[in-house]
Parts: sequence; C-alpha cells; structure tokens
Amino acid sequence: MLFLQLFITFFQIGLFGFGGGYGMLSLIQTETVQRHHWLTSGEFTDIVAVSQMTPGPIGINSATYCGYTAVHNAGYSEGMAILGSVVATTALVTPSLILMIIISRLFMKYMKTRSVQAVFEGLRPAVVGLLGAAALLLMNEENFGNPTTDIWQFVVSCLLFVITFIATWKFKVNPIKMIAVAAVMGLLLLY
Repeated sequence: MLFLQLFITFFQIGLFGFGGGYGMLSLIQTETVQRHHWLTSGEFTDIVAVSQMTPGPIGINSATYCGYTAVHNAGYSEGMAILGSVVATTALVTPSLILMIIISRLFMKYMKTRSVQAVFEGLRPAVVGLLGAAALLLMNEENFGNPTTDIWQFVVSCLLFVITFIATWKFKVNPIKMIAVAAVMGLLLLY
C-alpha cells in the first residue's frame, strides 16, 4: 500500500509541479511531511541539502531520497527502501514523459498562437509562487536556528543569507562560489 501511495503522490507532484525542481519542493514537503508524515521536517531539510549537492535535477534527487526515507522509516528492509526510491522517481518523471510525447508535435505547430502564449503568461506567476514557497519552506529552524535558544547562530545565518542574496542578485556573483563562501564563513563564525 505504501508503494502505491508513493507512486500516486509523486505522480501528482510530477503532473502539477511547474517551475522545475525548486518549484516542486514545496509540493514534496507538503505531501511527505505534512500530509502523509513519511518524513520529519529535519529529514526533509537534510534531503533538500543532499539533493542540491548531488548531480542531477533537485526535484528528481529529492523524490529519490524521499522515496527511500519514507519506506525506510516505515520499517522496511534496505532493498525495499531502494525500491521506494525507484517508485518515487519513476512516478515523478512519468507525467513529464507522457506529456512531452503527446504535446511535442503539437507545441511546435501551435507555439506562436495566442492561446498557447496566454497559457504561458498564466503559468509564470504560478512558477514564481512555487519558487517563493520553496524558499519560505527552507527558512526554518533547522537552517537558521532559533533566536530564543542561540541568537548568535540565528544572526549569522540571517546575515549570510542576506549577503548571499545581494551578491548573487545585485552583483551577479556565481551562486556556486557564494555557496562555498557562505559554507566557509558559517563554519568559521559558528564554531
């Protein structure tokens, strides 16, 4: 039953997860942590961190790790947890595969029509909203600390966030360089 729920859940995420992997993060978090309680908030934060560091799209990486962790947390064996990874990943990419096969020919033919352009205009705000929701979901105690328990960690985390945001947005610093700099600065300032 868990594998069927995993497939249905990640199929739906793949079907409605416009905006790429980062846009899917809020949907994945809502389904796996809040709705089904397959993962804790801390586990999801760890999964997002690992998904960002490993090669490949973050949405697919997250689905793979979530599928594994959900089955593992349910008490199944290592082999079954790996099968959970396969199920979640397959379910996530299946809608895109089906849709791309169906619409690839039609899209090329009708790409410049007013109706298709209107659909894309309507999707842009939804994508921005999903990306904003993903950013807000990652602004939690696991990532920033708690100002009531450790004010220094909270201030350093917020300061690193603001500096990194300004450097990448205003000064166009390479995001990979900023991740490395923020990691080193965080380690130096927090320990």
